Amino acid sequence: IPESVDHNGKTYSVTSIGEDAFGNCSGLTSVTIPNSVTSIGSFAFYNCSDLTSVAIPNSVTTIGEYAFFGCSGLTSVIIPNSVTTIGDYAFGNCSGLTSVTIPNSVTSIGNGVFKSCSGLTSVTIPNSVTSIGSFAFYNCSGLTSVIIPNSVTTIGEYAFGNCSGLTSVTIPNSVTSIGSFAFYNCSGLTSVTIPNSVTSIGSFAFYNCSDLTSVAIPNSVTTIGEYAFFGCSGLTSVIIPNSVTTIGEYAFDGCSGLTSVISLIEEPFEIGEDVFNAYNYEIGDYEFTSATLYVPAGTKEKYESTPAWNKFANIVEGIENAVRSVETDAQAEETERYNVGGQRISTPQKGLNIVKMSDGTTRKVMCK
Repeated sequence: IPESVDHNGKTYSVTSIGEDAFGNCSGLTSVTIPNSVTSIGSFAFYNCSDLTSVAIPNSVTTIGEYAFFGCSGLTSVIIPNSVTTIGDYAFGNCSGLTSVTIPNSVTSIGNGVFKSCSGLTSVTIPNSVTSIGSFAFYNCSGLTSVIIPNSVTTIGEYAFGNCSGLTSVTIPNSVTSIGSFAFYNCSGLTSVTIPNSVTSIGSFAFYNCSDLTSVAIPNSVTTIGEYAFFGCSGLTSVIIPNSVTTIGEYAFDGCSGLTSVISLIEEPFEIGEDVFNAYNYEIGDYEFTSATLYVPAGTKEKYESTPAWNKFANIVEGIENAVRSVETDAQAEETERYNVGGQRISTPQKGLNIVKMSDGTTRKVMCK
């Protein structure tokens, strides 16, 4: 692309690449953009699937929406410090992109900017970024870890959804809300620390994070959205702080490995019948939850009379007991297993199983 063009005896500087200028040019393999260009328009290189390299000069300040969307052959891109705005889905579906460095000039990562960049293994987010948009890294299955800087206050819906390779994430103290579906289906995520700045955990936020074994919900959180931890089958215990005033339906449904729920709520409020639905078993006409509920001293009767906390068959007063139980759970191993009829079985069977542990305790486990 030249710096200038002559037309009718006049010379014109090339300052922008217009919308859809090279859209769907599937045979285009490389492009050189001159220093005269300040903006790359929307859809400028849309679906240029054979484009393997592009040099964005320091003169560019704006990259339009969908500018390089579908450039599956693009393996790397350097975004210069001059760029302040990256449009929505600008690099979406660039499946060959393996790494990207976002400059300090960028203040927000827009919606879907790197959506479905399945080859992306690392990303550097600078301290200048204050928000991560919806679907920003959705379906980046090759991304294994990400550090979100202290400047970020908002993580949008589906921001890291379906990042199945993501094993760890650091959420800084600057974040006040975790959007709905933010870490949806991050099946490889093993642990997450939620900072004290967060006041709400959105619906489906950690839905189906099946490898998640521990999560600490801070005392700043007032709302746990519906399905927030649905399907977190590796989760063995959870602590619910006294600050929580709302727990959405199915919030902990499908957490089949959960053996203890530690509630620090001193004035229990009514919750939906299906918040802890996954561990229910029936005796006669009554349903119970097999996980043990630990509550503050002097509150057991309140919990026993509050729907649906009263579905826990075993409610224990005293948080000290809960801490000892969690420590024991981490060391205890299964020694024997029986079906509901009392017959010993070698593998889990559908329905209620009675499991004896090496620490001498017995657990009731519902197997699907």
